Amino acid sequence: MEIIWLAILAALLIGYFALEGFDIGLGMLLPALARARERAGEPGTRQDQRDHLVAAMAPFVLANEVWLVAVAGTLLGVYPVLDGRLFDGLYPVVVLLVTSWILRDAGLWFRRRMDGGAWRAFWDAVLCAGSWGLALSWGVALASVVRGLPGQPFDLAGLLYGLVVAAVLAAHGRAFAAWRLSGPRETGRGGRRLALTAALAVLPVAVPLAVAAPSLLDHTVSSGTLNVLSIITLPVLPILVVAQVWVWRTFTPGRGVIGTGAARVPSFF
Repeated sequence: MEIIWLAILAALLIGYFALEGFDIGLGMLLPALARARERAGEPGTRQDQRDHLVAAMAPFVLANEVWLVAVAGTLLGVYPVLDGRLFDGLYPVVVLLVTSWILRDAGLWFRRRMDGGAWRAFWDAVLCAGSWGLALSWGVALASVVRGLPGQPFDLAGLLYGLVVAAVLAAHGRAFAAWRLSGPRETGRGGRRLALTAALAVLPVAVPLAVAAPSLLDHTVSSGTLNVLSIITLPVLPILVVAQVWVWRTFTPGRGVIGTGAARVPSFF
């Protein structure tokens, strides 16, 4: 049972980076991608391009964030001792991560609550900053896990790993934007590229997982507790998978869209 729950934790973390990773990456690149689309002659102003890019990822955001909630629940329920150690050892990193998460989501939700270019430009900047904070804090946290929770997580090694995570998530976000806004003829090629960048995005979390696996197995809760957790939790996992499949089937390029041209997308935020 310990191996099963370790596999579940690994699957949840990998799912988070493979799926939520492109949301984070697109948020990081939002200003640059909007400028690129404007220079490429896409119809509309630069603000219109930012609106278009945000709308492209909007249907996926909440579904993708469920993976992180599931990761937190698994750590708390299955590895409570390690969860406490991680929180204590990474307290400033956790604060930055949660703050960045709040800012990113605030940017998504508030940008269209009022009309006006200045209002939306401000919240787009908040969205971008929050996305960068998420990528960098995840990188620092993962580097700290590999190194046994050093006293100063924001050292050179931690920041360099943060930049690596930011780079792979940015590539993933760029690939997602190209796929989501592609025409029917480019959908297949864009999908293959997106799958490749998804595999790249999970590599930074795969190494810390492999390093931490022995410690996780040693600090798993009792078998009785695992059995209870399994009865409560495992039936929910297929629902999570089905929901993800539904989201992707519903919002593939060309389905459930509004707008003009091949780059039509739904508007949620």
